[in-house]
Amino acid sequence: MKILPIETHQTYIRKLNDLLHLFRKNWDSKKYTLPGAKVLIAVSGGSDSMVMADLFLKSGISFGVAHCNFGLRGEASDMDARFVTAWCIKHSVPLHSVLFDTKAKCEEWKMGTQETARKLRYDWFEEVRKQYGYTAIATAHHANDNVETLLINLFKGTGISGLHGIRPVHGYIIRPLLFAAKEMIEAYIAEHKIKYRDDASNASDDYLRNAVRHKIVPVVNELFTNAIANVNDSITRFAEAEILYRKAIDNQRKKLIEQRGKDYYIPLRKLQQCDPLSTIVYELLQPFGFAAAQLPHLLDLLNAGTGRFISSATHRVIRNRDFLVITAALAAEADLMLIEAVPCTIDTGKYVFSFAVQQRPKEIPADVNEAYLDFKTITFPIVLRTWKQGDYFYPIGMKMKKKKVSRLLIDQKVALHDKEDIRILECNKRIAWVSGIRIDERFKITTNTEQVLVVKRSLKKD
Repeated sequence: MKILPIETHQTYIRKLNDLLHLFRKNWDSKKYTLPGAKVLIAVSGGSDSMVMADLFLKSGISFGVAHCNFGLRGEASDMDARFVTAWCIKHSVPLHSVLFDTKAKCEEWKMGTQETARKLRYDWFEEVRKQYGYTAIATAHHANDNVETLLINLFKGTGISGLHGIRPVHGYIIRPLLFAAKEMIEAYIAEHKIKYRDDASNASDDYLRNAVRHKIVPVVNELFTNAIANVNDSITRFAEAEILYRKAIDNQRKKLIEQRGKDYYIPLRKLQQCDPLSTIVYELLQPFGFAAAQLPHLLDLLNAGTGRFISSATHRVIRNRDFLVITAALAAEADLMLIEAVPCTIDTGKYVFSFAVQQRPKEIPADVNEAYLDFKTITFPIVLRTWKQGDYFYPIGMKMKKKKVSRLLIDQKVALHDKEDIRILECNKRIAWVSGIRIDERFKITTNTEQVLVVKRSLKKD
């Protein structure tokens, strides 16, 4: 093995640990953006972003600076803005800056400060990127941030999707410092005398990330040598494992979920043969708003009786005979609509009902979604409403025998989620039509009928 001279060896070791050298080598790998691209870098004035700005400058990369003043720290926020502006002027770097009324947006959007600031920041970055032709937006997230993100996701129970940490490239967002530990950045600051602004909020444990940073990560570093580097290596492997995991879940989703109209059907027998069952059930239902905490109840649903269901904020999954049916949660819509004249059209959310009067046709279409009623029996206003327990009518063809609507729906094997879309057409407190099923004997067309009220039900188009 060739032995390097002492001076050359020391230079070689220093180069291995030199942030600028590693940054250039990492950038030249072309994993962030194309060579010669113009990059918009997010600079707050803090230590990490000022180091990133210095690395871009010394590496000869074409870039501009974006600075957000959120107006949350009074004069300190303004001093940050002036500091970044002075740096850009000194180095002849294009500057894009903005002042947000963050508190007002928090109230308007009904969101927390951190969440609001994040949305404001990234929405504005994207506007600047498009307007000025930047190829990517660089943020100064580093290896320690990546570990903090992993720990937060792990403790929150986000599953495998939370283990990939911060992505080096996500759309137009790039993180070219993600390879560097915080101590490497601090060493660079000391060696190159990088000036920056301290943000007092970074020392506070009020925010979850700061609490993890100040209370958990230091303990981990004491217990394990090279903890930050080791966890980041694991994050890379987790991200690759997630790719394989997602492919497997996508295959299961294709095999098990069948879309019928706006609803989704999962055959119970096929589902119950899956292994691991709990993981597959969670992954199939998670896109519909179901949380990990609901998993035990979702598994119980597999053995529940027909009609049992569990709700998320946006959907419900219903046990209906041999299927789990995923259907959208009911919209807040009127239960009763008054019709004072025809022609007219009524939108009930899932269906559209059209009303018109015409001459008696020679033949009545055999379509359950159309009702042909003797117009002489109609008294306005008529009512279109949801059905309720206790409703009854005299179904045509049953020789004036009374029947409850609830019993009719059971006999017709109408699924629970479809029952809620059944509308009743009522005239003078009498049911004229159970939509999509049957009209009432008292409103049927006879040989003496001259005009008919035609009511048609059709699925609402997206």
